[in-house]
Amino acid sequence: MTGNPNRRAFLGATAVTTAGLLAGCGGSGGGVPSATGSPQNTVDQYLNETDNYDGTIQDETGSDAVTVDVGADGNGGAFAFAPPAVRVASGTTVTWVWTGNGNAHNVVHERGDFESDQTAEEGYEFEYTFESAGTYPYYCAPHLGFDMRGVVVVE
Repeated sequence: MTGNPNRRAFLGATAVTTAGLLAGCGGSGGGVPSATGSPQNTVDQYLNETDNYDGTIQDETGSDAVTVDVGADGNGGAFAFAPPAVRVASGTTVTWVWTGNGNAHNVVHERGDFESDQTAEEGYEFEYTFESAGTYPYYCAPHLGFDMRGVVVVE
């Protein structure tokens, strides 16, 4: 991990607060409206400090089901989601699957539409079906200070 851990924790808390305020601005479904009008810009801002995010939103709009690894390599250990950003069509089910690495993790949506249990169990699965278009930022509560974040963009 690079940088001052206190600075990273502060920036993480600030980003969560900002996203929460944006989420309260309304919009249909549980997605966070983009202040810039672009899902790409919203994702870039939310994942700015997430070191396994390279600016690419993985396009899975043709898939009925998508898998995201929890506890993937990133952010100084097994503190990442892989892929960190994914684009899906409305009605797609995303399943988060725990790798068993990096201690206990969970998946928490910024607006509270979904939240998994916290566990370190390899193979544990949590799924959510995205019915409404929007940008859905989420994080791992125990590792938010490590910038363990992800985003699902729903078209």
